[in-house]
Amino acid sequence: MKISLNDTGKRFQKHWIFRNLSFEFSQPNTYALLGPNGSGKSTLLRVISGMQAPSLGKVTFSRGGQPVEASKVFAHISFSAPGQEIVDELTLREFLSFHFSFKKPLSGFTTDSIIKETGLAHAADKPIGDYSSGMRQRVKLAQAIFSDTQVLLLDEPCTNLDQQGVEQYRHWMEQFAKGRMVIVASNDAREYDFCKEHLSIADYK
Repeated sequence: MKISLNDTGKRFQKHWIFRNLSFEFSQPNTYALLGPNGSGKSTLLRVISGMQAPSLGKVTFSRGGQPVEASKVFAHISFSAPGQEIVDELTLREFLSFHFSFKKPLSGFTTDSIIKETGLAHAADKPIGDYSSGMRQRVKLAQAIFSDTQVLLLDEPCTNLDQQGVEQYRHWMEQFAKGRMVIVASNDAREYDFCKEHLSIADYK
């Protein structure tokens, strides 16, 4: 999978978040999008994912040398962000069962084994709305990381996690990110120190 940004930019009203950005992300490789809070890392990640259209330039997707339509990119991408919505009324078991009804889990995994990986088996049948912020973040990471996709996009993945949660995240990345394109938007080295390439949004203001 390849994602190419060609002279892209994004603005809100008259304020440019970034512009004149040309870059190619390829699989397998790991990338960190760097910048302080409020610099536009999350916006750039959403543009890369196809969730938001750029204000300038274009974003193209290809797989095996063949173009992938923007409307079909979703099947190849997993996404996690702190502000990502989860249906609070669903239990963890119901949420993951629903999620993996339209995205395959990684080979060898089932809903039950993924629940075990999260360490949330004791709360698997409780509404997610009753979860702490750290528990909810584990759910968001799990639905992304354990989806069988070529591309993994993570926005500030350790938000709300305690040290045990951070260590779990790093273990998951070591074990389950191999062979994928991974892009992490962060200003916390614990979240991205495994990334081979760094892209600073400050260079494209």
